[in-house]
Amino acid sequence: MKNITIVIGAVALAAASAGAGITWQQAHTMTVINGSKKLMNMPIKSAAGIKSTAPSAVVQDDSGKTVLYWYDPMVPKQRFAKPGKSPFMDMQLEPKYGVESSASTNSGSQTSTDSQNSVMIDAQTMQNLGLRLANVEVHSFANSVTSVGRIASDERRFYAIQTRTAGFVEKLLVRAVGEPVAVGQKIAEVYAPELLGVQQEYLVLLGIKNGTITPDLLQAARDRLKLLGMTEAEIANIAHHNKASPRFGVYASAAGVVTELNVREGAQILPGLSLMQVSDLSKVWLIADVAERDAGRIKIGSVANIMLLNSSNETIKAKVNYLYPSLDLTSRTLSVRVDLPNKSGNLRPGMYANVDFTSQAHSSLAVPTESIISTGTRKVVVLQQATGFRPLEITTGQEQNNQTEILSGLTEGDKVVASGQFLIDSEASLSGVMTKLQVSADSTAKQAMPTMKLPTVTPKVITQAAEKMPHGQGKVTEVDTKLGKVTLAHEPIAELGWPAMTMGFSLTDPKILAKLKVGDNVEFDLKHDPKTDQYNIQQINKQAASKTEGKS
Repeated sequence: MKNITIVIGAVALAAASAGAGITWQQAHTMTVINGSKKLMNMPIKSAAGIKSTAPSAVVQDDSGKTVLYWYDPMVPKQRFAKPGKSPFMDMQLEPKYGVESSASTNSGSQTSTDSQNSVMIDAQTMQNLGLRLANVEVHSFANSVTSVGRIASDERRFYAIQTRTAGFVEKLLVRAVGEPVAVGQKIAEVYAPELLGVQQEYLVLLGIKNGTITPDLLQAARDRLKLLGMTEAEIANIAHHNKASPRFGVYASAAGVVTELNVREGAQILPGLSLMQVSDLSKVWLIADVAERDAGRIKIGSVANIMLLNSSNETIKAKVNYLYPSLDLTSRTLSVRVDLPNKSGNLRPGMYANVDFTSQAHSSLAVPTESIISTGTRKVVVLQQATGFRPLEITTGQEQNNQTEILSGLTEGDKVVASGQFLIDSEASLSGVMTKLQVSADSTAKQAMPTMKLPTVTPKVITQAAEKMPHGQGKVTEVDTKLGKVTLAHEPIAELGWPAMTMGFSLTDPKILAKLKVGDNVEFDLKHDPKTDQYNIQQINKQAASKTEGKS
């Protein structure tokens, strides 16, 4: 394919100064590719030895303003001589207007500075681009943290049921984990030969009528039977029948459900052995795991709004009772505990619930979350001023209901761009405004820390940071093996602030095109080319069939 290059000689403007005349000249290179004309600046030196790179500002559009050139907001360094459809993606080219000289002539020094750092966009273009503004307003922010909790047994209400003498389990009345038991319920019968001799000694003492047996001796014998596990009722029964029995009952000391069962019928038991464990579920715990970054926002006494995930969708309001002293080293979360009454028994250990922890609300400035551009190292909004639009770095707080808290950078009543920021961001990059903002931020940081020594960064770390590439998904609509390009209808790419659109990409390795065909659903990684200021495809792979079907 031939590229036709036409050199347009331009005689621009003549300016006279005191005693000397200076002539400025500008030449442009018009390259025709597939019928589309691209205007390239080609500076030449004037007779006075001064060169200029400013395009010839002689074209006007319907707005009556001077148009320097047209450009694609997604590829801002490619310039075109006339309006039309972008060859890179499915969108119209945008005009680049010249700044009126009166704007700087009739304004003060502050206005002049703002104008230099601003991007001028007229009302008609704003409407065509669909730009939407939002006010910086005061909103109420509750100190809210959302998490998922689980119902668990109250560990302070576990009861172990033991025997105090050796013997054998003759009858087990509770035979499975999970069975409910009541206070004082008989749960097992134990045969204990050791107990038989102690009972007979007690009966002998009862049978002596000569007055030598004092009440203290009888009470001591009774206490010995109690220490071996017999109840008052069982002791009274053997005294009434005047007959010793080697069997005694084991009774539940608390109401609840059996959570452990350690014996079966016929098993031999030893003193102190736990036959079973009973858990009292009249009160339970809700334990929620909170991310480390949110742990400081929850205090003892914070309100917890709990919504059960079962069919009832019951909502419970309670308060935080305990914060665990250490974080989970694997998940980096802090466990938060809430005590809940459970007389009805509807709260069962193992159930899940959504938990919203809230504390006293506070008022703060806020903007719509969609208006914030995140670069990874800082947060930026596009601020509307009298001189145009200016990118402004801000500090943000928490986010609620699609509103983000502003800690610094904006004042009440300011207007920011809520949609279409990527177009203005592209224009700002084209005009050098974003570069100025970055340079200003770097110099401010250095002035604020004149004595601080910055740590030495190893080349390995720098390489890892540079290799982080934006990731996207889309469908192949065209494959051009001659030019080494592929056209994709891709989904939004959050890292770059790109909406869903159809656009063409070059590949760092054109050989990859051989495995692609129209209609393929693909995933791809982009790499920025500083020479062309474009994003090229570094890696592209077809999506798995199951994943593709899920998206269709």
